[in-house]
Amino acid sequence: MKYLLLINTLSPDSTEERPAEGPTVEDFMAFDKAVSDAGVKLDGNALDITTATTVHVRVNGERVVTDGPFAETREIVGGYYLIDVPDLDAALDWAARCPGARFGTVEVRTVWEPVQP
Repeated sequence: MKYLLLINTLSPDSTEERPAEGPTVEDFMAFDKAVSDAGVKLDGNALDITTATTVHVRVNGERVVTDGPFAETREIVGGYYLIDVPDLDAALDWAARCPGARFGTVEVRTVWEPVQP
């Protein structure tokens, strides 16, 4: 099954307790190598956490575009991995190994795949 691991980092304004130092680039490189070597990585990228554009279409059809991520949020999506593993338990194991889980959260989502007739 395919799972999306959304790596959420704590926003600078968050009051949530966090380690003194966040994960390093080397930590993420080692994790990337591990998921790649295990043959479960389908895709994955870091995302620029300083910029974002949000689009909302109102009921009347008006498009509203807002620059920047929402300031009110406690977490910012910093990256993702798309993995293919046998089940949710395996996906949760990979999520727990992700360096982002120590300085924020890793949200695990099942990728919906329509059943072919």
